[in-house]
This record gives sequence, structure tokens and C-alpha cells, in this order.
Amino acid sequence: MSDVKSLFTGMIDEVAAGRPVAWCIVVETTGSTPQVPGAMMYVDAASQTHGTIGGGCVEAEMRRRAFDLLQRGASDLVEIVLDHDLGWDDGLICGGTMKIAVLTLSRIEQTLDLREALARLNRGETAETTIELAGVPSPCSYRVHFEPDPKLVIAGAGHIAQELARLAVGLGFQVTVVDNRADYAHPRRFPPPIALAVGEIDQTLATLPLDGATYVVIVTRGHKHDRTALEAVIRSSVRYLGMIGSERKVKMIFDQLMEKGIPAELIKRVRAPIGLSINAITVPEIAVSIAAQLIAARRERVEEMVTGPFPLAFSQNMKG
Repeated sequence: MSDVKSLFTGMIDEVAAGRPVAWCIVVETTGSTPQVPGAMMYVDAASQTHGTIGGGCVEAEMRRRAFDLLQRGASDLVEIVLDHDLGWDDGLICGGTMKIAVLTLSRIEQTLDLREALARLNRGETAETTIELAGVPSPCSYRVHFEPDPKLVIAGAGHIAQELARLAVGLGFQVTVVDNRADYAHPRRFPPPIALAVGEIDQTLATLPLDGATYVVIVTRGHKHDRTALEAVIRSSVRYLGMIGSERKVKMIFDQLMEKGIPAELIKRVRAPIGLSINAITVPEIAVSIAAQLIAARRERVEEMVTGPFPLAFSQNMKG
């Protein structure tokens, strides 16, 4: 489960059990700050934090303020200035400013937007919710956009796939491993939540929903399987497509695909040889280099998570 879904589930469950929470979400930043708009955490009725908005002195200060608001049943827009007064002792002198919306949620009906957003994310859809701040000097609202968990399809179930799948799960990817060897694509080697698809690699890839939220990594046991796997997905609209191999092998496969009429512009999309250049040698190092490239691709095109502020009346008219 992704951090966002875990936080939403936690807040919904706490409120349903009669325990209020203070939801803290970064809505605006200027200058250098430890987190960006969209980072969030919540403070529970026992003053414990879940999630993060940057750690250190920022989080400690927000925990104190959010718990005070929770006890009063209030909400607020808090501005944190990362200067000598706040961060000197901890060495966190970023020099920027963060605006953090704090909403106290104590009634089930206050979590309806969260429930709807969670349901959409669980279906693999984008979701939005609105943060409304009525009791502040300038009543306003912010719209918060959430992307579903990215999907990673790994063609091949060898050692690199094993290491990469484990890393990718920790990075919030929904991972599917494809191989035609049932003893390799096995839960013993790829435990849940990793999904397994056993069958001829190219044919199986052709049956999967490969969309703009999908990342494909080709690390099969040989260049023949790499080529047929690449041919099966190269015309899809996946967000990322990478293939392992030496420069010589990559050129050979690319030449073969061009001979079969695959347009050069599609071939240029393929990250090959795969992974960031970190002089990786061992299997874990290679997996790290691929995971790092997946992160870079994921962050190349990130929608603004938070938009606003909007006048509160405008937000309410939009809802009505």
C-alpha cells in the first residue's frame, strides 16, 4: 500500500473509531524547504505522527501545533519560516517558507472525500480532494491531486528481477513479474504483494494493460527473449521502457527491430543499456541503478499536487 493510501486509511479508521486526527498537508512553499506541496502527515489523539512533512524541527513544531488544534477541534493555515529561530539547533537552516494546512477531522462525514479518493486510488484512478479553511483570516481552499500507484512490469524472473522487484515495492510500485518458467516466477522468490504472470513472455506482455502509468523493465535470460519482449511492448504508451544489455547487444536488437519496420522514434524511447550510470557491477547494484532511473522517470513529469489558494466561496460554488 502506498504512503498516501496508508495515511488515508489510517485517518478514516481513527475517525471511525471515535478518535479525532489533525491532517497536516503542505500546500505552498517558497525558497528551499525539506518537502514540497502535497507532503502530508497526521497527528492522532495520542499526539503520535504518521507520515512526514520533512522531519526534524519542522515536524516537531507542526506536531505541537497540530495537536493543540486537534484538542480545540480547530483547523488553521500554519506558516513555518525555516530561519535561525526554528532550525538553528538542528542545523536545518533552509531559508524557505512552508504553508501547511491543518484540518481537524472528528466526524465520519468529514472523511467522505478521503473515502472517495481512497476508492479511486484503489481502482487505479487519479483522485482529488479539496482542503477548505473557513476559520482563517482569509478563508480559502486548496485542491489536492493524487496519482494512483505506478505499475512496474518486469519481463524476466532472474536475480536482477528479484532484487528490483523488492526495491520497487518499497518505492510504491505495483509490481508484476512475467516469465515462462514457473519455478522462477514463483511466490517463494517473489512474495506478495508482487504479482506473477507465467507464460511466454512476449505473449503475456501483450495481454497486460500497458498505459501511461506503467513502467516496463526487460531483464530476461537472453537476447532472444529481450528482443521479443521489447517488440511486444514498444508500440505501447508506457511511461518508461528499459532493457538490459551491453551496447553491442542493444545495437543488434535495435537493428533487428528497425529491419522489421519499427520506427526509429519508438526505438529512441527505450532506455538501453538500462539504469543510471553508477558503475554498478553486482546484482544489487544493478537493481539500484535501475530503480534510480525509474524514480527519475517518475519525477520527470509530475503534475502539481496542490493548486490554490482559491477564495472559499469559489470552491463552494464549484462543489454546488
